[in-house]
Amino acid sequence: MGLTRRTLIGAVAAGTALAAVPPRDLLPGGTASAAAASPPGDVVGKITVGYQGWFSCPGDSAPIGGWWHWSRDRFQPPSPNNTTIVSWPDMREYTHGYATAYPTLGNGQPAQLFSSYDQQTVDTHFRWMRDHGCDTAALQRFNPVGDEGPTRDAMTVKVRDAAERHGRRFYIMYDVTGWTSMQSQIKEDWTTKMSAHTASPAYARQNGKPAVCIWGFGFNDDGRPFAPAPCLDVVQWFKAQGCYVIGGVPTYWRQGINDSRPGFSEVYHAFHMLSPWMVGRTGTLDGLDWFHTNVNVPDLADCAAHGIDYQPCVMPGDLSSGHRRHGDFYWRHLYNMVRLGAQGLYVSMFDEYNEGNQIAKTSETQATTPAGVGIRSLDEDGTFCSADYYLRITADGGRMLKGQLALTAVRPTPPVVGTPPPPGGNLAAGRPTSASSQNGPFTAGNAVDGDRSSYWESTNGVFPQWWQVDLGAAHPVSRLVLALPDGWGARTQTLSVQGSTDGATFTTLAAATAVRFDPGTGNTATVTVPTTTTARHVRVTVTGNTGWPSAQLAQVEVYATTAPPPPATDLARGRPTATSSHTQGYVGGNVVDGDAHSYWESVGGTFPQWVQVDLGSASPVGRVVLGLPPSAAWATRTQTLSIQGSTDGTTWQTIVAPAGRVFDPATGNQVTVSFAATSRRYVRVHITGNTGWPAGQLSRLEVYAA
Repeated sequence: MGLTRRTLIGAVAAGTALAAVPPRDLLPGGTASAAAASPPGDVVGKITVGYQGWFSCPGDSAPIGGWWHWSRDRFQPPSPNNTTIVSWPDMREYTHGYATAYPTLGNGQPAQLFSSYDQQTVDTHFRWMRDHGCDTAALQRFNPVGDEGPTRDAMTVKVRDAAERHGRRFYIMYDVTGWTSMQSQIKEDWTTKMSAHTASPAYARQNGKPAVCIWGFGFNDDGRPFAPAPCLDVVQWFKAQGCYVIGGVPTYWRQGINDSRPGFSEVYHAFHMLSPWMVGRTGTLDGLDWFHTNVNVPDLADCAAHGIDYQPCVMPGDLSSGHRRHGDFYWRHLYNMVRLGAQGLYVSMFDEYNEGNQIAKTSETQATTPAGVGIRSLDEDGTFCSADYYLRITADGGRMLKGQLALTAVRPTPPVVGTPPPPGGNLAAGRPTSASSQNGPFTAGNAVDGDRSSYWESTNGVFPQWWQVDLGAAHPVSRLVLALPDGWGARTQTLSVQGSTDGATFTTLAAATAVRFDPGTGNTATVTVPTTTTARHVRVTVTGNTGWPSAQLAQVEVYATTAPPPPATDLARGRPTATSSHTQGYVGGNVVDGDAHSYWESVGGTFPQWVQVDLGSASPVGRVVLGLPPSAAWATRTQTLSIQGSTDGTTWQTIVAPAGRVFDPATGNQVTVSFAATSRRYVRVHITGNTGWPAGQLSRLEVYAA
């Protein structure tokens, strides 16, 4: 195979001279947004993720056979000396793992990897996309004429099926690396195979046309030696087929220098959208700022002048090189491209464990990474990050792109799910928002950005309107403090407050009332919630405004009944687990992954069942927090359970006797069990009954010190 994207890094990065130009100040609105060439569709205005789907293992039935893309020699199992990867996946949600020749994990468990050819793997990935705001997947397609072809063909079918099932979009992204007869064969492949997939309701369309991307024209390397004429011919041919054609182009496409061959300007400007490559170009925050000012800004101007949509590449950073800074690098790149005014974003990549720039779930600590081989886990810089952290950052970036989250240079989501706010703090500050409508630039995020001069305003002349915030976790809401900008004239807005644990089913927290905003009293008003109700999503519904024919809010603060407790360490987070049994992908590791929506479920129809966690060493414990997914779809149920402990994992003692524990979505589907302090290394939840389902079920098992 010719030169790949993984090796096209060093020479270009070395010539950027990043330190020569100071970064521009990071201020919202620092760059005016360019007028979009196209309206929002499945690509414009959306988060697209590059999806390789290229991992295979012996025994998975893939036509290519062997350890495809896991090993340099695919006929030998991957090991420290026979590998292509630099990061290790979090394996807890895959139903089938394949044994490797790597050393055991730090926790002593065997080192296994997944196969992309298993439909459950693709379904899991697209479920992650759905849950974290990844709108569209660009399915990579390399030369299909070689031995990869049959496997690539089958993967397209699997991706189509998963995209349809999970409500995502996908499109074909041809990578022309090493494709000698590309000019004729790419047309044949589209005509005879890939175009048929555009009939799927999940196939991405932009401007009413099926999207297709061609990656690699104009790159200055031996792997893509094509002259401008055949490249232009291919672009024009796809346009003639009625396609919306995206170009994956060199970083310096506009100037024709460094990674770009000269003489390709006509080719580049023939595309409907340009998506310049960025992987390997920088690993620092200053570098990202330099590219924003010196490359991205003039790139966007050139695209706007030629009626071309601009979809810059954003990346989480190479984990193996220490670029990530527990999310700061990725957020800076997202922030820079949103403030730039990009028409869409291309995340590189979703599942690229080979380059270390994947956003898919990744090993959190060395306990779940092969021991002693130098593969970095997400806590490599000393900050623990949950396996899904870069997916959660992607979700925030997508909201910011779409105006649902205020433009902010500070990443709004902490590395660990459920980190409590400061005692007595405003729970809504910087949290994700949404609204029934917005008037121009007056977006929902303005109400939580801490700036009283910015505000949310709904569409004029239509009531009711609503604004809401996701607090990130359920809290016993007691009051809201609302405000309008200083200096605005007095007005009365008729409004009510609703709350929800799942963002779908809302209940009334405070009935509709006339709320007065008066500059004489600071244009602020407090709305008290008369009953203690737990809510994660808080909504303000406005049905009237005496000062303007729309809903208006400059600031919304949300406070709990009592000050949140100070941070406590969950001793179970990310630790090894074991179970009596599990069904499908609902494995024991889900109870310690920090994701309230993933869960463990035992086989059905048989009790007792149990799930346990190894804390690593004997620790004084005195409290266990158990949970089920917070969605209202998880109706109230009682599980009869006891808490057991062990110092050696063999001999168990009952810490808390069996009792019926009620899990109610109205109170967050959470149960806390406190007990006299005892020193234990292993903690087990032993379940003998469940009124809601004939199996043991838990999404959270948190263990705290006395």
